[in-house]
Amino acid sequence: MDNLTHSLVGAVMGQAGLKRTTGLAMPALIIGANLPDVDAACFFWLEGTEHLAFRRGITHGPPALVLLPLILAGLLWAFDRWQTRRGTRPEARLPVRFGWLYAMAFIGCLSHPFFDWLNVYGIRLLEPFSSQWFYGDTLFIIDPWLWAVLIAGVWVSLRREKAEAEWMRPAQVGIAAVLAYIGVNGAISWADATTTRVSGETAIASPVPLAFWERDMILGGPNNWSVRADDRSFPPFRPITDQHCAWPDFNAARRTNSQLDAFLFWSRAPFLTRAVDGSVVLRDARFTDPRVGDRFALALPEVKCEELPRP
Repeated sequence: MDNLTHSLVGAVMGQAGLKRTTGLAMPALIIGANLPDVDAACFFWLEGTEHLAFRRGITHGPPALVLLPLILAGLLWAFDRWQTRRGTRPEARLPVRFGWLYAMAFIGCLSHPFFDWLNVYGIRLLEPFSSQWFYGDTLFIIDPWLWAVLIAGVWVSLRREKAEAEWMRPAQVGIAAVLAYIGVNGAISWADATTTRVSGETAIASPVPLAFWERDMILGGPNNWSVRADDRSFPPFRPITDQHCAWPDFNAARRTNSQLDAFLFWSRAPFLTRAVDGSVVLRDARFTDPRVGDRFALALPEVKCEELPRP
């Protein structure tokens, strides 16, 4: 999910009562909820599509989810001690207890892969022990409805806290509403995928922006994907492209082309289409919206498009 969602998740957990466990619990929860995205630094040293194979991997796996909170807790604990020595520590801050600080950072970090898992992009939850991708197919990566519920829970809780009224309940209700929303969306995706699936083929129920009750249905297999033409009528399906190219043997090319290897490692629904010059472009059926541009496409100018025979 986007980092605003992750931050709001950390904040609503704090307002639900976790910020009372120790001083600096709230920054531990909010920063911790974003911390696995330190892998975004890969853009400084990786090129092209290589980031697709690196993101949502090593920093989202079990060892990182133990070590990253430990580093964060250590930094926050040192910050509290530094402020104490300078005489700038806020008087209202609760005593900082390292064990609880680590627990809050850990809970924040743990929320991150859960919410990342909910969309179609995927996440490697077991890295480095396994590079298997997991997909929740439940929420679009940016969900304003989720924002609204989280913001409402945090805002009402803060208002009530300022008024010295009972302030944890609104955030707790917000968390319950978020979990219910996720459950409803999961049920929609499961039902759509189940009713669409054909024996021997993969069915992907891809959530769409804003209209959380609708799904872009993707059906098929490698280099042979179809999409549902009308969300309100099933069938028909239409081919993902009318310029399909035959799938060559990429095994040898992957050993010398890091871009190709990265894309195929990441791709869940790969297919080839013909470029203007007769070469091929490698794409993924999940990300064909023109608005995403070529971020999820790889041009292979050295590979000639061998057109599939028309039915």
